[in-house]
Amino acid sequence: MKASDQYLKIVEWSEEDVCYVGTCPGLMLGGVHGDNEAKVYKELCQTVEEWIEIYQEDGEPLPFDKLKIYN
Repeated sequence: MKASDQYLKIVEWSEEDVCYVGTCPGLMLGGVHGDNEAKVYKELCQTVEEWIEIYQEDGEPLPFDKLKIYN
């Protein structure tokens, strides 16, 4: 299992932004956006991997994802 597998990733349509917005609330603020749901999810997964690398490079423990409480 990859470290990124423990984080909930959400892609949903935003009426306000008129595009898909991808977030990972257990790991990072903000998110990614675009017109194609699958592309937004792929970019979100890449962004999550990059955030994890930053935590590891800084020697910081990864945050616990309080939202993902299921297996």
